[in-house]
Amino acid sequence: MNGLALAFLGDAYYELFVRKYLISEGITKIHELHQQKVKYTSSVAQTKIITYFLSENILNAEEITYFKKGRNSAHFGRKNVDVLTYQMATGFESLIGYLMHNDTKRCEYLMQLG
Repeated sequence: MNGLALAFLGDAYYELFVRKYLISEGITKIHELHQQKVKYTSSVAQTKIITYFLSENILNAEEITYFKKGRNSAHFGRKNVDVLTYQMATGFESLIGYLMHNDTKRCEYLMQLG
């Protein structure tokens, strides 16, 4: 799969993980659920997570390869986020997409760590 296809899957999987987490925390008001979800799933938040993983050497070489595959596939941005932040977030989503297919335990661990 290419980097953007992995990011497409990773985005959905990570968002579902965050939504389940927020509900397990007892949040039931839709407006608050949405605000908290955005706090965890925004491009800025994902960039902070992947930057932490990289700076602390948490990822192995294969995981870095799949992060880069997604990051390097994103040649565009969104109007509310700069291109570098968008690329980093897409790389994070690509990594999650790859891991959900190949190592769900590791995927869950990294998402919890994030």
